[in-house]
Amino acid sequence: MNMLAEELNEVLRETVAGRLLSGLGQRLYFPKGIIAQSAEARKNAHFANATIGMAYQNGRPIIMSAVADEIPSLTPEEIVVYAPTAGVERTRLIWKDILAQKNPSIDPQGISLPVVVPGITAGISYIADLFIDEATPVLSSRPCWDNYELIFGERRGAPVTEIPFFGSGPGLDLDGIRQNFRSEARSGQVRAILNFPNNPSGYSPTHAEADTLIEIVEEIAESGADVLVICDDAYFGLFYDADFIQESLFGRLSTIHERVLAVKIDGPTKEDYAWGFRMGFVTFGSKNLQSVHYDALVKKLMGAIRSSVSCANTPAQTLMLKTMDDPRTPAEKERYYNLLKSRYHAVKHFIESRPPLDCLQALPFNSGYFMTFRCVDIDAEKLRLELLHKHGIGVVAFGTEFLRIAFSSIDESQIESVYRIVYDTARSMGNS
Repeated sequence: MNMLAEELNEVLRETVAGRLLSGLGQRLYFPKGIIAQSAEARKNAHFANATIGMAYQNGRPIIMSAVADEIPSLTPEEIVVYAPTAGVERTRLIWKDILAQKNPSIDPQGISLPVVVPGITAGISYIADLFIDEATPVLSSRPCWDNYELIFGERRGAPVTEIPFFGSGPGLDLDGIRQNFRSEARSGQVRAILNFPNNPSGYSPTHAEADTLIEIVEEIAESGADVLVICDDAYFGLFYDADFIQESLFGRLSTIHERVLAVKIDGPTKEDYAWGFRMGFVTFGSKNLQSVHYDALVKKLMGAIRSSVSCANTPAQTLMLKTMDDPRTPAEKERYYNLLKSRYHAVKHFIESRPPLDCLQALPFNSGYFMTFRCVDIDAEKLRLELLHKHGIGVVAFGTEFLRIAFSSIDESQIESVYRIVYDTARSMGNS
């Protein structure tokens, strides 16, 4: 094993993070090679910096005219230079401030500086690299985003145990969740991913449900098991009902017990309507972890980044900084939020004003971009194909049981028509 990896492992040896590391996570390190030496040179090479593989002229990066013409207000440094492996420092600092502002339960002194990754998917994948080995179970919700199986199951060879999050009641099946966590805790370690607002259901917990989820994790840690909780907060901020939580569980998870390692994976992708920027953040938090431990974890994460894509792209970080600084942004975000909230209420009104269908049961939803139906005695995939080929309506089937509709991409004027066709088609299939 590389000496640098061994040094990081020694720093983390007595911590929950060190105990949870996968084999690959133990081997990862950030090399003191080109990138590290270039970072030193940026600070100290006052005469000439010949460390990095970029082309400069008269002290500035060379840029193609076509690129410069398309983004005339940005400098070459803001467009074409390599970003540091962990991200542009100002981007990371501002994002940490944003986390604290939007999540009052977060202690900014008790978490790591966020690391920029090329999208939330990449962030989840890197955390899987660090902490998940083959045959290491990962708990997730049922239904869940289908990419979890690809990331954890196919890439890492880890079984994904889907916990039925919704029973016959109006919210989470907390007893079922507790039972599954307790069962996994018998192995001495629990790894779980919590996704709120949930994709595909569009659900965020009530305040009481959030309290119980925290209690479940704390109970498992108190029993002597180490717990990794990945908070997939891709749709954070898109909360439409004050009766449900308005912040991430990460803040509370990062302080409840020294055996709990919380990882927040988020970004501007959904809330700031910048999907194609492929930009996310990874933040660590755990009770009693110090800056030296967070530095070691960040360096291991940087090793995962360096050994895959090297760094996240610079223009996306630049443009997000510009967006955050732009005085028009708050009003625009409020306008787009209200647009989505209005669509959400239109969907709720349609469902609540119609007699329920036995064959099509709406899962609880209150946030995010989506809502999902459970299909009973009809096949979700067959329903999807029927809607697509006979009515020109595109939806997503999760296996044969769940059908997801993204109301975020339907104009409000279309919602009643779309949902009426979905209901009529499902009813006809259920009666056939």
